Amino acid sequence: MTNDQSFMNKHHFLLRRLHSLTGIVPIGLFLIGHLTTNSSIIWGAINGRATHAMDPELVEGVGKATAGQVGTFQHEVTFINESVPFLILIEITLWLSIAFHSILGIYYARTGKANTKRYEYQGNWRYTLQRISGYVGILFIVYHVATLRWGWTWLIPGGTKWDYEYASSTLAMALKGSETGDWTFLGVLVSLLYLLGVTMLVFHFANGLWTAAITWGVTITAKAQRNWGYVCAALGAGLMAAGWGALFGFLFVDVQAAKDIEEEMLRKKSADIVEPEAVSMIPATEHTLVAIEA
Repeated sequence: MTNDQSFMNKHHFLLRRLHSLTGIVPIGLFLIGHLTTNSSIIWGAINGRATHAMDPELVEGVGKATAGQVGTFQHEVTFINESVPFLILIEITLWLSIAFHSILGIYYARTGKANTKRYEYQGNWRYTLQRISGYVGILFIVYHVATLRWGWTWLIPGGTKWDYEYASSTLAMALKGSETGDWTFLGVLVSLLYLLGVTMLVFHFANGLWTAAITWGVTITAKAQRNWGYVCAALGAGLMAAGWGALFGFLFVDVQAAKDIEEEMLRKKSADIVEPEAVSMIPATEHTLVAIEA
């Protein structure tokens, strides 16, 4: 027995629980929040508040639904990038968790054995698909972050650089594969990659959540495991709908309309900012001098 094997066997109980815990917190919670935010490009269509501060002529021109979609998503993205405290610390914690979960997951996948050839039961197929979805998921996460967060535009057809101040339009261009918003063949391939990646990640999380309850000794009986499976399946279905809805929402958003809305929101934000120094430098008028003397 090697030292590595003895270490893994010696700390098997702790490592298994840390592996499942990092898959739920923070990775799983981030996945839920991320897909919910992205799906606002769909459910934002019914958010009338997003259009109240916009130019009525602009809202009428692009359509109230489109204005609500882009406005809501832009509001959410701006809040995350400008108002969430300790964002860099959150990102570091998330990446460390992903690295730990992935490395340990690869080890378990390579040392475990599925019985799909001999015992073709549903659980064995889920076990195999859990491993496959993990491999695909980590590759998709790296691509997703590298292109939209690290700015590796050479991996994006058309070379579009995502900008959080133009979140909807630049994401739509990246998925379609052109800066004009027109569809390209490579853009279709990227969109299919996103569809596969989101699907694999959602399955990996939902199925992992089910097995985590067994690992932690929460669901001991077959009935408890079956009932918890229904809950995990429902959560997975909801997240899948959010992820797919977000993808198709960005693919069919009008890029020029999205740009117009984003620029309107930037103008509104700039107009709302009042510099204290600028206020203090306003020259006193005759009326203000009279008031001060009084």
